[in-house]
Amino acid sequence: MLYLRVFFVIALLPLLPAAAGAEQDAPAIDASISDASIQARQVPSGGISDAFDAERNALAIDANIQAHHMPYGGVIDPILALPDLTQVTDYTRCGDSAIWTGHYLAAEAFRYKVTGAADALNNINNAISAIDNMINVTGGNVLARCGLPANSPYAASISSQEAANGIYNGSISGTPWIWVGNTSRDEYIGVFFGLSVTFDMVTDQTVRNWCTYLVTRLLQNLQNNAWNIVMPNGSISTTFLIRPDEQLSVLLIGKQVNPATFSGEYSSESDAISPSVVAPVSVDCADQTGSYFKFNLDYLTFYTLMRMGSGYSAYWYGLAYDELRTTTSSHQNAQFNMIDRAINGPNATRDAQTQSLLNAWLARPRVDVYRDFTGQFPACSTNEACQPLPVVDRVTTDFLWQRDPFALSGGGAGDIESAGIDYILPYWMGRYYGVITN
Repeated sequence: MLYLRVFFVIALLPLLPAAAGAEQDAPAIDASISDASIQARQVPSGGISDAFDAERNALAIDANIQAHHMPYGGVIDPILALPDLTQVTDYTRCGDSAIWTGHYLAAEAFRYKVTGAADALNNINNAISAIDNMINVTGGNVLARCGLPANSPYAASISSQEAANGIYNGSISGTPWIWVGNTSRDEYIGVFFGLSVTFDMVTDQTVRNWCTYLVTRLLQNLQNNAWNIVMPNGSISTTFLIRPDEQLSVLLIGKQVNPATFSGEYSSESDAISPSVVAPVSVDCADQTGSYFKFNLDYLTFYTLMRMGSGYSAYWYGLAYDELRTTTSSHQNAQFNMIDRAINGPNATRDAQTQSLLNAWLARPRVDVYRDFTGQFPACSTNEACQPLPVVDRVTTDFLWQRDPFALSGGGAGDIESAGIDYILPYWMGRYYGVITN
């Protein structure tokens, strides 16, 4: 039976979608907005200025997220009026709200563990409530990509932006809401990651009970649907069956937060399919630049497997993670570095690099200005440099550490402000693990 299941997973790998996430179409580019001109207005809130005052920068980013990126609980990004970028005119990137809300929850959990700040605990509770809404709004136990009130002034625009994913009607506490479907594994992995970190970092029993409750709802729904993500109309948006590594990761999180329900199931599944976790990671590593966000999902997955897995299955997890790390360790990625710190412990060279990468992040534009460094760095293929670009020069995006570091050009119209979770998550992880001292 073991060999049949492993063969089944490997046979399905060619069917793995090239892009499993909610990649947004690039907006029209205004060529009049230059990279140089954007630097003076890279921080619309005016809060982030000194690359050496790390905690103040992290707190300013957090305050801006609360003020501008969570109008309905989940993380989405504002579209700002040009040229001064001071007025919110619309919202976008709603299709990836769940994954970034999960990342934000993890960041605040690390922050709370380090500082004990009351507002961090409040932010944790609000993010948990947002995730609860993303489940409740679907009318079952499936996760929405995002949701918002039907009478929101941004509802029509977001419905248009996300039409390809399917717009559904629901309600929260009797109030009509709309929600975005076609939910991907990305969204689930981000939410499971955030809830798992929070369960680890926060001792408040009410918070931990919520983590248990939400993980149990989502995980049992996946199991009841044979590891498929099923929309209300019966369509399957994607499946975990082709990713045994992700399947075992969420089961292990289930065991973490609800051992009475999931310990036995994780044990039996890990014995059966853990040898097959190497195959999909090898497929990912065969292409270092295509669908680069896959590596962020891999690191989130192995953050769980490598830290909490044991026995027979840990051998296979280690083989897969070693290949992942060997492939990406030279990519100058603060998020991946911090997860490797959590897994493998201190490393002076890697940890110093992480500090440098985060300082460089602070010098980047906070909005999606188009950037083109063609001809400024040696290229080994079309739009791909031979080496990772310096962080300060990389293309603008929603979460830097999930984007191709070799890309020579990319971006948008210069009016979408990114949340900055790609700074505060590795920063607070760095504080917790002793990589960064304030």
